[in-house]
Amino acid sequence: MLAYKRVVTVKESGRIVLTDLPLQPGQRVEVVVFADEEEQKERLRNLRALLKETQGLPQAKAISDEEIAEEVAAYRAGK
Repeated sequence: MLAYKRVVTVKESGRIVLTDLPLQPGQRVEVVVFADEEEQKERLRNLRALLKETQGLPQAKAISDEEIAEEVAAYRAGK
């Protein structure tokens, strides 16, 4: 399958218009739409900062790997 990438802006009507594609009339195509990732990247940066901050708390340093494994097992068991 060949892929052609175009970056477009959604119009006020909610429509996306693709032009100048090297395709033939009647040719079947599959369309996949990916939204701009900047908002997702910002949320990921914020999450990483939060995790780094919480992992640095004294309470987090007192938790052993064994305790974490027990907690995960209890969660999976529905306890």
